[in-house]
Amino acid sequence: MVDYKEKIIDLRHGKFQVELVEGGTGPTLFYLHGASGYTGWAPFLDHLAETFHIIAPAQPGVANSTGLQYLDNLWDVIIFYEDLIHELDLGTFRLFGDGYGGMIAAELAAHHPDMVSRLALIAPFGMWLENHPTLDIFALTPSQRSQLEWFNPDNRPSLELLDQPHDQLRKLEQELVNTQTAQAISKFMWPIADHGLIKRAHRISMPTLLIWGDSDQVVPLPYADAFQNLFTNVELSIIEKCGHVPHLERPDRFYDSLISFLLPDTCVSD
Repeated sequence: MVDYKEKIIDLRHGKFQVELVEGGTGPTLFYLHGASGYTGWAPFLDHLAETFHIIAPAQPGVANSTGLQYLDNLWDVIIFYEDLIHELDLGTFRLFGDGYGGMIAAELAAHHPDMVSRLALIAPFGMWLENHPTLDIFALTPSQRSQLEWFNPDNRPSLELLDQPHDQLRKLEQELVNTQTAQAISKFMWPIADHGLIKRAHRISMPTLLIWGDSDQVVPLPYADAFQNLFTNVELSIIEKCGHVPHLERPDRFYDSLISFLLPDTCVSD
């Protein structure tokens, strides 16, 4: 396992406390988690940290990150991340997000394209197709979400995520964490997550990678084509027999796609 640190960053004179993990060596890769919440130093980050310097914050209002009450809309969120990036003195970096995190990453790249050298998005929210609505994840129980997020909901990672603590107090704490996460993220996604990215997408000129599971029921595959048509310098990697979480369900294919894109001179074996 790669050595990593857990940190709390004070931002805007204490208005925000930002929980994050940081580890690995190499080019900086800033990761924004999705609607499933903050998992700290997740196993897939451990793998990526063999090649990159990973920084992964908990989104405002999630885990121990505070200050959600100071953010009223999407633009407040983007300025918050701009401030955090300046506080961390990242300079130019690679940016990666999944789902909701992908939505924020795309908007951040459009707002500040000079900061982002390469952009990678896993099935991001942020557009709305009338004939292919995205899934209302906030209306589902954890078991319902698992059935829809995974190509094979009976596989080991899915079952581990669904595993509930047997201790009643720990179970209640987990339910509170899930509720807190849903409230924080739905503030900027509900009722739909389209905030007009199509009007700003021309600013996303850096090389961009879209990663999509071919059986994604949360953000269906037609969105892959829609996002691909939105950007000018884009690659699309479709992973077979995979749902909405390819970094968890098909990690080998995910690593191959992501690392070869973020380090274009690196050959990744099959």
